[in-house]
Amino acid sequence: MKLGYIGLGKMGFNMVERLLDKGYVPVVYDMNEEAVTELSKRGAEAAASLPSLIEALQPPRLLWLMVPYQAVDPVLKELAPLLQQGDTVIDGGNSPYKESMRRASELEKQGIDFLDIGVSGGPRGAREGACLMIGGKETLFEKFEDLFRSLSADRGYGYMGKAGSGHFVKMVHNGIEYGMMQAIAEGFAVMKASPFDLNLSAVSEVYNHRSVIESRLIEWLEHAFEEYGEDLREIAGSVSQSGEGLWTVEAGKELGIPVPIIEGALNFRMQSQDRPSYTGQIVSALRNQFGGHEVFKKGQVKKNG
Repeated sequence: MKLGYIGLGKMGFNMVERLLDKGYVPVVYDMNEEAVTELSKRGAEAAASLPSLIEALQPPRLLWLMVPYQAVDPVLKELAPLLQQGDTVIDGGNSPYKESMRRASELEKQGIDFLDIGVSGGPRGAREGACLMIGGKETLFEKFEDLFRSLSADRGYGYMGKAGSGHFVKMVHNGIEYGMMQAIAEGFAVMKASPFDLNLSAVSEVYNHRSVIESRLIEWLEHAFEEYGEDLREIAGSVSQSGEGLWTVEAGKELGIPVPIIEGALNFRMQSQDRPSYTGQIVSALRNQFGGHEVFKKGQVKKNG
């Protein structure tokens, strides 16, 4: 299958590499010309602009967008006039679900199909097999199921429902992630402050072998301790939030569903900007481990390896 791929950041670049491994022919575009050039050396077709990308694809076309949610509308504004009835656009970024519902409706009026896909797993998942939460017409899901199977981990994709549902499920996933990370960080901060001089690296290793809270997050914390030491001196104690936790809290309020744990985790991140802490360092370290987020103190550089 030949498809257009727009957006070659950490996730997009790695996903295109996986597509190449699986025998697909991606036509790639990004404002970062270095990323386009690098992928063209590995077998992708390079496009110098969105019009040239469209010209390189035979209708009906399939285009995968992997851009920040703020950039989706500007990209679609340029793309839509170039597309034809029967073409399909996939938004694989973390967009607000209501925006995805609107975009699906607007594109449908032009005869253009739209799928919203929440992608989890970070850059490593994008390369080795991600978790895909797919919203839109079920017939479209079935049409492109081989693609989703190629991009995902074993049994790591599924049809969620009508337009917007893929991004809604991913939004809630990230809200849950906020709460889980917060609980882990607070617990380890309590242990660090205890009178027992605990080896937190050893604690994380034990926790990650058949305990009730065994998880990839605990495993990533163990890796962070190994890389940066238990004091996490290089890691900033203020935590950024990328939007999905806030959207989950807002959705809970709209639906009349209390989400105090997720809301507390969100408030912690906001307050941490002025009150950095060891708890914040742990949350930041976890974000770096699974998502490659830049979380280092000013002047610190991530270690190699």
